[in-house]
Amino acid sequence: MESTRDKGNHGEDLAVEYLEAKGYKIIKRNFHFGKTGEIDIIAEINNELVFVEVKYRTNRSYGEPLESITPKKANTLRRTAEGYLFVNKIYDKACRIDIIIIDKRGNKPFIEHLENAIY
Repeated sequence: MESTRDKGNHGEDLAVEYLEAKGYKIIKRNFHFGKTGEIDIIAEINNELVFVEVKYRTNRSYGEPLESITPKKANTLRRTAEGYLFVNKIYDKACRIDIIIIDKRGNKPFIEHLENAIY
């Protein structure tokens, strides 16, 4: 039986494969900014930093994936992204926060990429 962390890693692996196939360069995975929070994937495309939250579901027992992106979670993602910029002394680079939803209820995962999903 797969642990929650193992399932999360598998979902992130699928998201990385998807992003790389779209031409994204993966910069970092699982960036933690103190106790503030974590960003699943940090990538770059067209000189823009992209912070990616991955929502991986094999069933709907925990609800729809987007329901888990509450205003509190959105603020945590923003603050963590700002922490990454601060730690790495990045001051003037275009950035956005995306969400990737992976639905693995069938044989092949369905991937939905919501660009600039959190302002």
